[in-house]
Amino acid sequence: MTTARLIPNRPAPARPGTSSSAALRIAYSDLATIAATLDEPDAWRPTRRAGWVVCDLLLHLLGDAQRGLVALATPAAGPADRDATTYWRNARGDRDPEFRELRAQRTIASAWGLDALTRTFVDTSRAVVTLAGRTAPDALVATQDHVLRADDLITTLAVEAAVRHLDLVVDLGRPGPRAEPLALVRRTLDALLGRPAPTEWSDEWWALLGTGREPLSGRERRELGADAALLPLLR
Repeated sequence: MTTARLIPNRPAPARPGTSSSAALRIAYSDLATIAATLDEPDAWRPTRRAGWVVCDLLLHLLGDAQRGLVALATPAAGPADRDATTYWRNARGDRDPEFRELRAQRTIASAWGLDALTRTFVDTSRAVVTLAGRTAPDALVATQDHVLRADDLITTLAVEAAVRHLDLVVDLGRPGPRAEPLALVRRTLDALLGRPAPTEWSDEWWALLGTGREPLSGRERRELGADAALLPLLR
Protein backbone atom coordinates (compact mmCIF):
# COMPACT_ATOMS: atom_id res chain seq x y z
CA MET A 1 0.00 0.00 0.00
CA THR A 2 1.33 3.43 -0.92
CA THR A 3 1.46 6.03 1.83
CA ALA A 4 0.46 9.51 0.77
CA ARG A 5 2.90 12.28 1.50
CA LEU A 6 1.79 15.19 3.62
CA ILE A 7 2.34 18.29 1.51
CA PRO A 8 2.23 21.60 3.42
CA ASN A 9 -0.60 23.90 2.49
CA ARG A 10 0.18 27.05 0.57
CA PRO A 11 0.57 29.90 3.08
CA ALA A 12 -1.09 33.24 2.53
CA PRO A 13 0.76 35.07 -0.25
CA ALA A 14 3.27 37.73 0.69
CA ARG A 15 2.05 41.27 0.34
CA PRO A 16 2.99 42.77 -3.03
CA GLY A 17 6.14 44.83 -2.73
CA THR A 18 7.37 43.21 0.48
CA SER A 19 11.00 44.29 0.76
CA SER A 20 13.90 41.97 1.47
CA SER A 21 14.57 43.78 4.75
CA ALA A 22 10.94 43.30 5.82
CA ALA A 23 11.16 39.60 4.92
CA LEU A 24 14.38 39.29 6.93
CA ARG A 25 12.77 41.03 9.90
CA ILE A 26 9.91 38.53 9.81
CA ALA A 27 12.23 35.55 9.34
CA TYR A 28 14.57 36.49 12.18
CA SER A 29 11.75 37.56 14.48
CA ASP A 30 10.08 34.17 14.13
CA LEU A 31 13.36 32.32 14.66
CA ALA A 32 14.15 34.46 17.71
CA THR A 33 10.72 33.71 19.17
CA ILE A 34 11.33 29.98 18.78
CA ALA A 35 14.87 30.22 20.15
CA ALA A 36 13.75 32.16 23.22
CA THR A 37 11.24 29.46 24.16
CA LEU A 38 13.55 26.44 23.83
CA ASP A 39 14.29 24.33 26.88
CA GLU A 40 17.08 21.82 27.39
CA PRO A 41 15.16 18.78 26.03
CA ASP A 42 14.28 20.83 22.93
CA ALA A 43 17.97 21.53 22.32
CA TRP A 44 18.60 17.84 21.61
CA ARG A 45 15.69 17.21 19.26
CA PRO A 46 16.56 16.25 15.67
CA THR A 47 16.41 18.64 12.73
CA ARG A 48 16.12 18.03 9.00
CA ARG A 49 19.88 18.19 8.64
CA ALA A 50 21.33 14.72 9.12
CA GLY A 51 23.00 14.32 12.50
CA TRP A 52 22.26 17.87 13.63
CA VAL A 53 20.15 18.61 16.68
CA VAL A 54 18.46 21.90 17.50
CA CYS A 55 21.38 23.44 19.40
CA ASP A 56 23.75 22.64 16.50
CA LEU A 57 21.45 24.36 14.05
CA LEU A 58 20.95 27.32 16.38
CA LEU A 59 24.71 27.83 16.45
CA HIS A 60 24.71 27.71 12.64
CA LEU A 61 21.96 30.34 12.57
CA LEU A 62 24.01 32.53 14.90
CA GLY A 63 26.92 32.24 12.47
CA ASP A 64 24.66 33.36 9.60
CA ALA A 65 23.47 36.37 11.59
CA GLN A 66 27.02 37.30 12.57
CA ARG A 67 28.14 37.06 8.95
CA GLY A 68 25.25 39.30 7.90
CA LEU A 69 26.11 41.85 10.58
CA VAL A 70 29.75 41.96 9.52
CA ALA A 71 28.86 42.18 5.82
CA LEU A 72 26.41 45.05 6.28
CA ALA A 73 29.11 46.92 8.19
CA THR A 74 31.77 46.23 5.52
CA PRO A 75 31.46 48.60 2.54
CA ALA A 76 33.06 47.28 -0.64
CA ALA A 77 34.33 48.73 -3.87
CA GLY A 78 32.38 47.68 -6.92
CA PRO A 79 31.35 46.19 -9.11
CA ALA A 80 29.16 43.52 -7.53
CA ASP A 81 30.16 40.03 -8.66
CA ARG A 82 27.17 38.18 -7.19
CA ASP A 83 23.46 38.86 -6.79
CA ALA A 84 20.65 37.19 -4.83
CA THR A 85 20.59 34.28 -7.29
CA THR A 86 24.21 33.81 -8.36
CA TYR A 87 25.32 33.94 -4.72
CA TRP A 88 24.06 30.35 -4.40
CA ARG A 89 25.84 28.99 -7.46
CA ASN A 90 28.87 26.90 -6.64
CA ALA A 91 28.21 27.53 -2.96
CA ARG A 92 29.53 24.95 -0.52
CA GLY A 93 26.87 22.36 0.19
CA ASP A 94 25.88 20.81 3.49
CA ARG A 95 27.28 17.37 2.74
CA ASP A 96 29.71 16.43 5.46
CA PRO A 97 30.21 12.65 5.11
CA GLU A 98 32.74 12.46 7.93
CA PHE A 99 30.67 14.75 10.20
CA ARG A 100 33.68 17.00 10.85
CA GLU A 101 31.58 20.15 10.84
CA LEU A 102 28.98 18.47 13.04
CA ARG A 103 31.59 17.56 15.64
CA ALA A 104 32.84 21.14 15.70
CA GLN A 105 29.31 22.53 15.90
CA ARG A 106 28.36 20.16 18.71
CA THR A 107 31.48 21.00 20.74
CA ILE A 108 31.02 24.76 20.39
CA ALA A 109 27.26 24.66 21.00
CA SER A 110 27.75 22.58 24.15
CA ALA A 111 30.39 25.00 25.42
CA TRP A 112 28.04 27.94 24.94
CA GLY A 113 25.13 26.48 26.84
CA LEU A 114 21.56 26.88 25.61
CA ASP A 115 20.70 30.09 27.48
CA ALA A 116 23.78 31.97 26.28
CA LEU A 117 23.37 30.66 22.73
CA THR A 118 19.73 31.64 22.42
CA ARG A 119 20.29 35.05 24.02
CA THR A 120 23.17 35.81 21.68
CA PHE A 121 21.21 34.73 18.63
CA VAL A 122 18.23 36.88 19.62
CA ASP A 123 20.44 39.94 20.19
CA THR A 124 22.50 39.43 17.03
CA SER A 125 19.52 38.81 14.77
CA ARG A 126 17.87 42.00 16.03
CA ALA A 127 21.05 43.93 15.30
CA VAL A 128 21.17 42.54 11.74
CA VAL A 129 17.56 43.56 11.12
CA THR A 130 18.22 47.07 12.46
CA LEU A 131 21.32 47.55 10.31
CA ALA A 132 19.58 46.09 7.25
CA GLY A 133 16.82 48.65 7.62
CA ARG A 134 19.36 51.48 7.75
CA THR A 135 21.45 50.35 4.77
CA ALA A 136 20.74 51.68 1.29
CA PRO A 137 19.61 48.83 -0.97
CA ASP A 138 22.21 49.72 -3.61
CA ALA A 139 25.12 49.94 -1.17
CA LEU A 140 27.87 47.46 -1.97
CA VAL A 141 29.00 45.11 0.78
CA ALA A 142 31.51 42.27 1.05
CA THR A 143 30.91 38.73 2.23
CA GLN A 144 32.70 35.42 1.64
CA ASP A 145 35.12 36.96 -0.89
CA HIS A 146 32.29 38.39 -2.98
CA VAL A 147 30.66 41.79 -3.44
CA LEU A 148 26.86 42.14 -3.44
CA ARG A 149 24.32 44.91 -3.31
CA ALA A 150 22.99 45.17 0.23
CA ASP A 151 19.49 44.28 -0.96
CA ASP A 152 20.80 41.07 -2.54
CA LEU A 153 22.74 40.16 0.59
CA ILE A 154 19.65 40.71 2.74
CA THR A 155 17.63 38.51 0.37
CA THR A 156 20.16 35.67 0.77
CA LEU A 157 19.99 36.02 4.55
CA ALA A 158 16.19 35.81 4.49
CA VAL A 159 16.30 32.78 2.19
CA GLU A 160 18.85 31.05 4.43
CA ALA A 161 16.77 31.84 7.52
CA ALA A 162 13.58 30.46 5.97
CA VAL A 163 15.23 27.22 4.88
CA ARG A 164 16.90 26.75 8.27
CA HIS A 165 13.55 27.48 9.92
CA LEU A 166 12.13 24.50 8.05
CA ASP A 167 15.05 22.43 9.33
CA LEU A 168 14.66 23.64 12.90
CA VAL A 169 10.99 22.92 13.54
CA VAL A 170 10.65 19.44 12.05
CA ASP A 171 10.43 17.85 15.54
CA LEU A 172 9.59 20.90 17.67
CA GLY A 173 5.92 21.27 16.82
CA ARG A 174 6.38 25.00 16.14
CA PRO A 175 5.08 27.00 13.17
CA GLY A 176 7.13 27.08 9.99
CA PRO A 177 8.35 30.21 8.20
CA ARG A 178 5.85 32.83 7.11
CA ALA A 179 4.85 33.80 3.59
CA GLU A 180 7.25 36.70 3.10
CA PRO A 181 10.55 34.83 3.51
CA LEU A 182 9.13 31.75 1.76
CA ALA A 183 8.24 33.94 -1.21
CA LEU A 184 11.90 34.92 -1.48
CA VAL A 185 12.90 31.24 -1.34
CA ARG A 186 10.51 30.49 -4.19
CA ARG A 187 11.80 33.40 -6.25
CA THR A 188 15.39 32.27 -5.70
CA LEU A 189 14.69 28.63 -6.56
CA ASP A 190 12.76 29.62 -9.69
CA ALA A 191 15.67 31.80 -10.79
CA LEU A 192 18.17 28.99 -10.18
CA LEU A 193 15.94 26.55 -12.04
CA GLY A 194 15.55 28.98 -14.93
CA ARG A 195 11.75 28.82 -14.91
CA PRO A 196 8.87 28.83 -12.41
CA ALA A 197 8.09 25.63 -10.57
CA PRO A 198 4.54 24.31 -10.95
CA THR A 199 2.15 26.78 -9.36
CA GLU A 200 0.27 24.05 -7.49
CA TRP A 201 3.37 23.43 -5.38
CA SER A 202 3.16 25.57 -2.26
CA ASP A 203 6.06 27.86 -1.46
CA GLU A 204 6.96 25.65 1.49
CA TRP A 205 6.80 22.44 -0.50
CA TRP A 206 8.90 23.89 -3.32
CA ALA A 207 11.42 25.03 -0.68
CA LEU A 208 11.65 21.47 0.64
CA LEU A 209 11.92 19.93 -2.83
CA GLY A 210 14.23 22.53 -4.30
CA THR A 211 16.73 22.22 -1.46
CA GLY A 212 16.72 18.43 -1.43
CA ARG A 213 14.95 18.14 1.91
CA GLU A 214 12.13 16.10 0.36
CA PRO A 215 12.49 13.70 -2.59
CA LEU A 216 10.59 14.29 -5.79
CA SER A 217 7.68 11.96 -6.41
CA GLY A 218 7.36 10.36 -9.81
CA ARG A 219 4.72 12.87 -10.80
CA GLU A 220 6.80 15.83 -9.61
CA ARG A 221 9.82 14.50 -11.51
CA ARG A 222 7.73 14.26 -14.68
CA GLU A 223 6.46 17.82 -14.16
CA LEU A 224 10.03 19.13 -13.99
CA GLY A 225 11.24 16.94 -16.84
CA ALA A 226 14.99 17.18 -17.51
CA ASP A 227 15.26 20.01 -14.97
CA ALA A 228 14.72 17.48 -12.16
CA ALA A 229 18.39 16.57 -12.52
CA LEU A 230 19.33 20.08 -11.36
CA LEU A 231 17.95 19.54 -7.86
CA PRO A 232 18.94 20.36 -5.21
CA LEU A 233 19.33 23.94 -6.37
CA LEU A 234 20.71 25.06 -3.02
CA ARG A 235 21.29 23.49 0.36
